[in-house]
Amino acid sequence: MTKIGFLYTRLRAEEKYLLDELEKHADVEVVRIKDDGHFFDISSIAESVDVLFERSVSYSRGVYISKIYEANGVKVVNSADVAERCGDKYVTSQLLVQNGIATPRVYMAFDEESALKAVDAMGYPCVLKPVVGSWGRLLAKVDSRHAAESLIEHKSTLGVNHQVFYIQEYINKPGRDIRAFVVGDEPIAAIYRTSESWITNTARGGVASNCPLTPELTEICHRTAKAIGGGLLAIDVFETENGFTVNEVNHTMEFRNSITTTGVNIPALMVDYVVKQAKA
Repeated sequence: MTKIGFLYTRLRAEEKYLLDELEKHADVEVVRIKDDGHFFDISSIAESVDVLFERSVSYSRGVYISKIYEANGVKVVNSADVAERCGDKYVTSQLLVQNGIATPRVYMAFDEESALKAVDAMGYPCVLKPVVGSWGRLLAKVDSRHAAESLIEHKSTLGVNHQVFYIQEYINKPGRDIRAFVVGDEPIAAIYRTSESWITNTARGGVASNCPLTPELTEICHRTAKAIGGGLLAIDVFETENGFTVNEVNHTMEFRNSITTTGVNIPALMVDYVVKQAKA
C-alpha cells in the first residue's frame, strides 16, 4: 500500500477535489496532515509516508514542513526548492532571466531613495510588488512620481518584509492574461483570465475561459517549468506584441474555475503524478 501524506491548511474546493481523486486509487492510503494545531519534530516523522503532497495555504508553513520531511528522506511534491523558487518573486524572475525566458524587466532596491530612483528609471506606469505574496494582494500600479513617493513611503513603514522593493515593468495586457497548468514539465490546460481591472486573478474577480495550448504557449511553459524544477505548477503568462512573456509561477495552484472551463480533469492528472512519484 502506497502512503501519501496530504499536507493542508484547510479543505478548500481544490483540496476536496484532490482527496476525491486520491480515494479512487485503491492501492493508496492517504495520511492527512494539518499544518497547524500541533508541532513537528525536525529529527523524525510522526507517521511514515512515501511522498508528501504539499497543499498548505501558508507559503512559510509549506516550505518549512516540506524541508522537515525532505530532511527525513521523504519526497515532497512540490519540493521545498521549487516552492521557494515560485514563492519569492525575485528568485522566479532571476531564474527566468538566466534561462533566456521572456519576462517583464525587474529592478530591485533596498531603501526608499533607491526605490524611487528605480521607479523613475523603469518609467511610468510600473508595478510595485511584495517579493512574497499571492492572490494579487498588495500589488500597486504606479502611474506618477507622486504616487511612487507615497507608495514607497507607505511600504517602508510596514516592516522588514516590505523594505525589499521589487519594481516590475508594466505590461499593457489586452484585458486578460493566461494561466497555464503544468504537470511534470508539460502543460495540460490553460485559461484566459479576463477582467476590466489590471489585476486579472480569478480570486479578484477575473473571469475564466478556455485558452488553446498553442505550440508557442506550450514551448514557453515547458521551458519555464524546467527552469523552476518541474512538478505541479501554474504559470501566469502575458500576451505582448513580441510574443508571450512569463509573469509569475505558482507552486500550489488553484484550479476550481478551470476544470469545466478547459474540459480537463486537472486534479486527476495532478494526483496521477503524485502517485507516480510515490512509487518511483
